[in-house]
This record gives sequence, C-alpha cells and structure tokens, in this order.
Amino acid sequence: MNESLIEKIIASLGINSGQTATVIISIAVILLLGFLATRLTKRIKLPNVTAYLIVGILLVPIWDLIPAGISGIIPKSIVSGMDFLADIALAFIAFGAGEFFRIDDIKKSGMKVIIITLFEIIMAIVIVFCLCFFVLKIDLSFSLLLATLASATAPTSTIMTIKQTKAKGEYVNNLVGVIALDDVFALILYSVMLSICLGLNHSDSGKGINFASVGIPILKNLLCIAVGGALGYALKLLMPKKRTTDNRLIIVIAILFAFCGLCAILGLSPLLGCMAMGMVYINVAKDEKLFKQLNYFQPPIMLCFFVMSGMKFNLRAITNMTMIGIVPLFVCALVYFFGRMIGKYAGVYLGALVTKSDKSIRNYLAFGLMPQASVAIGLVAMGARVLGGGEGGLGDNLQTIILAAAVLYEIVGPAMAKLGLYLSKSYSEDIDELVPQESIALGEKKNDVDILIEQIKEIQKNIPTVDVEAEEEAAFTEAADEYFDENFNRRRFINRR
Repeated sequence: MNESLIEKIIASLGINSGQTATVIISIAVILLLGFLATRLTKRIKLPNVTAYLIVGILLVPIWDLIPAGISGIIPKSIVSGMDFLADIALAFIAFGAGEFFRIDDIKKSGMKVIIITLFEIIMAIVIVFCLCFFVLKIDLSFSLLLATLASATAPTSTIMTIKQTKAKGEYVNNLVGVIALDDVFALILYSVMLSICLGLNHSDSGKGINFASVGIPILKNLLCIAVGGALGYALKLLMPKKRTTDNRLIIVIAILFAFCGLCAILGLSPLLGCMAMGMVYINVAKDEKLFKQLNYFQPPIMLCFFVMSGMKFNLRAITNMTMIGIVPLFVCALVYFFGRMIGKYAGVYLGALVTKSDKSIRNYLAFGLMPQASVAIGLVAMGARVLGGGEGGLGDNLQTIILAAAVLYEIVGPAMAKLGLYLSKSYSEDIDELVPQESIALGEKKNDVDILIEQIKEIQKNIPTVDVEAEEEAAFTEAADEYFDENFNRRRFINRR
C-alpha cells in the first residue's frame, strides 16, 4: 500500500507512534505551507484565501508526480478524516454573517438597500441558471444549486479594501448594507434549495417527489433557525458584564461546536441556525467585541479548511465530460464565473434604477460584489457532503466548479472592489483632492514644493502616531491581558497567604 511522504519519514525513523504523530505533523505542514504561500500572494496583493486554495490545489497533482510508492505529502486519510472542519468553518462563517444583520442598521438603510440586494441576487441566480440549464444542458438539480451559489458574496475582501482606502460616503454605506443582506439571503436560499434538490434526486430514484422528501427538510431547517435563535438569546444571558473575556470566548465556541454536533446527528446543516444565533445575539446584546475576538481565534481553522478544500479540487475532472451535461467542467466554471458577474451587475443596475439611486451606485456598486470565496466554498463543502456520490458525483463536480471559479474571483475580485470605490469617488489617491491647495496656500506666496510639503503635513495630522492593531487583534490582546492580570493577582494573593 502506498504511503504519504510524512508517513515514510516517520517510518524511516523507526518510531512506532501510530496515527498521532502523522496527524499532528500533517496539520503543522498545512499551516506552514499556507503561511508561506501568503508571503507570496501578499506581494501581488491577493487575499490569503487565494494562497490557501492554491496550496491545496498544488498538493493534488503531486500525488501523481512524486516517486512510486509514495501517495503524497499529506496522507489521504487525514484529508478525509478532517471533513468535520467544514462544519466548524461554516459555523464561524454563518455566525459572523449574523453580525451584519442589525435591525437598527437595516432601518437606517431603508428599503433601497433591500430592493437592490433582492434584484442583484435574483438576476445572478436567473442568469446562471439559464446559462447552465438551457445553454449547457446541465442537470436540473445541479443547475439550481450552482445558480443559488451565485448569490453569495465574500465580504472580507471588500470590507478590507474599504478599510485600507478609508473610503466613505453614500456608495460605501450602500455597498456594506448590500453585502450584509446578500450573505444572509444566500445562506437561506442555499439551505432551502439543497433540500429541494435532495427531493428532486429522491424523485429521480423512482420514489417520487412528495412532502416528505421536500417539505420535511425545509421544516427541519426552520426548526434549526428557531433553536439557533434561542441559543443566541441564551448566549446573551451567559455573558454578564462580570464574565471574563477568555471565558466568553470559551462559552461561544462551546455552544457553536455543540450546535454543529447536534446538527450532524440530525443530518442538518448548521448554516441557518448559526446565522440565527449571531443575528439574535448582536441585536439583543449589542456586543460587537465577541465577534472580533472570535474572528481573531479562527484563522488557523479557516486556513486548514481552505487548504483541505483545495486538496479536494478534482484537477483531472476539470477537463473531462461528466454526468452533469455535455461540456467539460472548466467550461461550466467559466460560464458560472462570467454569468454571475453579468447577473450581479444587471441586478444592481436595475435595482438602482427602481430605487432612483445615485449614478455612482447604479454603475459601480456591483464591482464591490464580485469577490466570492469563503461563504461559497463553505456552502459547497457542506453541499458536496450531503449530496455525496464520491469522485465524479454531483457533489464532487459542484465543488470542483466553485473552487475553480473562486480562484478566479479572488484574483480579480479585490481589484474590482477597489476600482468601484475609486470610480465612485469614495476615496482618492490624488493629493490635490485629499488636501486642496486653496486650504493651505493662503497668506504668503509659496512655490510648488512648499505647497506639497504643507499638503503632506496636513495628511500626516490624520495618521496615528503609533501602530494601530486590527480590531480583532486588539480584542484578543485585551482578553489575554485580562486573563494575565486576573491570574497574576490571584497568585500574588495566594503567595501572601
């Protein structure tokens, strides 16, 4: 039987450590490779998710290229044995998405943002479905799931671009509102569509489509939302002011993990429940700090998840004809890629026309909705497991297409988001726009060099004099300091006694 490179090295050392050493070293290798890849992608200004996916994808063909007798760097059993990471990653993603569904903010945004969001979601779904089902002749269930995935947007890339450029204004306010609602609707639609597609497949197997095959899964998802919402309220009760920050983090992770485990037992997705948990908590507790602490805790988990997702990318299948239609998977991926872009742009344009929004919103808002990775990859990982079918099956093909498109979106998405901010004049890199000469050229006559120096001084006044931590890092550092102070004072008290 072929062994992985890690297993070969451990065996050559004559150490009989069972699977323990293999698992631990494999995780360490994944973390290190993911980190090293980000050093490269950062130089070309690509998101970390891109680095993680590429590492995973590049590990796959190595299984076929390295010497005979070795099945790869990471044992395949480790990859298959860590499927639970998809549930945990989805729990974090969904809980974090719930944070953006703040009733007060939605009321401030009004119906304009809701209408634009509905238009861009519907148009993306309709265009991708029509292209896949009517043009490419792809299976109905597959076309429905692929089209529903087109509604999701990766908020991280766009939000980070907004923070980096310090963009502001009506365009930014509308963009943030649409992104928040976009992922909430995407999670709901995908969960419902997955239940419907399972019912359609049930019908194809000869058992017929009925209420039991479609209605019961939807009712289970509604129950999941109710339980998640109740846990969100319970989470608020478990977070009194006297609760230490480190214990707050322990409690929320324990509840998320327990809820994921319960959903796995019942064969449900944790998506809607975790999102409901985050929505209820942020609205009743008004506590943003917990989300920031959780965001700072999760990077190693998300790194492993995205690398594992990349390793499941079926490179050989991308050029093969498959059961889903009459075209290779890479054609499906390209059609999905361009179809989603067209749908998002058309939807925003029509929604902005209906709501009589500003021209900059109508023409450029869709640019900020192009990134797509984290949410879509999490959704498709869960769908692939539910649909099953093994290599070449419905779930495997769906995952292959989304991963291929995600790499493309992560390459062009952040650049398009920044272009949208620039074209909408939400920020500027022109020093004369940042600091008009008229504001500093009063008084004595100055030459161009003097004016430039004065402009630079004005900009420097708005730059912090010390390094500013990221919000997540600051929240986590505060928790660590609190933990240290509490334990240090306790030890000092014991020593005095």
